[in-house]
Amino acid sequence: MAAQIWDCKKQVIPFIAMAAMECINVGLNTLYKAASTKGLSYFVFVTYSYAFGSITLLPLLFIFPRRGGLPPFTTSIFYRIVLLSVIGFGGNMCIFKGIEYSSPTLATAMSNLSPAFTFVLAVIFRMETLDFRRSSTIAKTIGTLLSISGALIAILYKGTKIFSSPSKETPFSVFDYSLRTSQPNWVLGGLLLVAFCVLVSIWYILQQLLELL
Repeated sequence: MAAQIWDCKKQVIPFIAMAAMECINVGLNTLYKAASTKGLSYFVFVTYSYAFGSITLLPLLFIFPRRGGLPPFTTSIFYRIVLLSVIGFGGNMCIFKGIEYSSPTLATAMSNLSPAFTFVLAVIFRMETLDFRRSSTIAKTIGTLLSISGALIAILYKGTKIFSSPSKETPFSVFDYSLRTSQPNWVLGGLLLVAFCVLVSIWYILQQLLELL
């Protein structure tokens, strides 16, 4: 019985963690859109994000030390850290500038491209094998095609407003207005979000490749 409960937790906890991360990302994108329309530079936002992340994660290194100790800090490890940092920084620049040009809704929809691009890169670097006799390969391929097709539709077709602006002034009216304005170039914003998804996929693949070196 205890083993079954543990197996259930091992399956449920990662799902809850991923769902929580998606909710956090949606909230972060929405807050940034509201702040950027009031004049906040995305350079400042990224700087604050990295500073807050460093301050938050640094104590965890001492609270939860790595088993077996840390590897020696060599030049090779330094170059790997720099490479991954540059790619991650570039990805953040792309997503926040893309949100500034488009909307948090588009950014959330475009995030589905990351698994698709990761799968394509994994096939290119022979980390995944294409065997269409297996149902998993067919499912991944169909999912990749649907994700890319949906992203193209979202970029090229902005659509009309579903909800009209409220006639009565509410505490959220200014916040709602800031999310629906300042969209000078929807397509450019979508392309920047695509670039973010590509960089995130490269970031994932490089972590695996550099670990094997």
